[in-house]
Amino acid sequence: MEEPTVTIALLRLFDDVAKAGSLAATARERGIDPSIVSRHIGVLESAIGFRLFDRTTRRLQLTEAGQIYLDRSRVLVDELLIAQQEAADMVAQPKGILRVTASNAFGERWLMPRLQTFCEANPNINLDLKLTDSTIDIASEGIDVAIRLIAKPEGSLVTTKLMDTQYRVVASPEYVARAPKITKPEHISEHLCLLLPLPGYRSLWRFRQKEDISEVSVHGRIVASSPQALHRAALDGLGPTLLANWMVDKDIQQKNLIEILPEWGVSAGEFDTAAWLLYPSKKYVPRKTRLFIDYLKDLVSTTENEDHTS
Repeated sequence: MEEPTVTIALLRLFDDVAKAGSLAATARERGIDPSIVSRHIGVLESAIGFRLFDRTTRRLQLTEAGQIYLDRSRVLVDELLIAQQEAADMVAQPKGILRVTASNAFGERWLMPRLQTFCEANPNINLDLKLTDSTIDIASEGIDVAIRLIAKPEGSLVTTKLMDTQYRVVASPEYVARAPKITKPEHISEHLCLLLPLPGYRSLWRFRQKEDISEVSVHGRIVASSPQALHRAALDGLGPTLLANWMVDKDIQQKNLIEILPEWGVSAGEFDTAAWLLYPSKKYVPRKTRLFIDYLKDLVSTTENEDHTS
């Protein structure tokens, strides 16, 4: 007679029964007869040589040995499944839906123009982009990668920095030519600025030069919830505004916008901010997710190297 052996399937069934505390409940969840569940647990107990459960008429209770075996076997099963997934990922073409979230402005202005090369290199990966200015729950929304513009991430998510971000005060050449000169931060208060309805952005901009920090009250007649709208208004000569470097640097290079007080760092909150890539904390990250993260980081690294050598 063949000796019973321990298999991953038996260990996963054991885990399910331990969680449910019932053979019948486990059978219902799996759509099989309770007698099959009972027989398989018996096979596992025969293979390891001791009882896993104390059985009563109302509930199963793990034995002390069963609890120790459960704790250890869970780790083993997890590692084996991860090894299987990772090995399969390496030999298969990366595919499936990759769900990514970012703010509306960052998604439209920075991310979207950089997706073509990734899509061409990975034809079996479909991108599902959720662009929103609300902070969504990554786990409940099934998000694979989130891009957040913050000073420093907190929480249980895995994080890696994509790039540092800065803010610029900008205005159109036409506005700069006709408006009072701005040669120091306090001159900003004399202008009608284009404002975001957020703390700091709407009322108080901060300027930093070495150890010198100046806080300047700002006001204006136009307040818009969309950075893209403020960008358009600045291009149209309606006044100075405070926007992120990834939104305005190209316009500055092309002389569509002029950076005001470029020798000063500026912010409406934290000075040292960055774009961060966040993804769920897992022992194994799917290959499609790793490919996307590596693609974005390589893209930023290449751009930075080109800037330094130009």
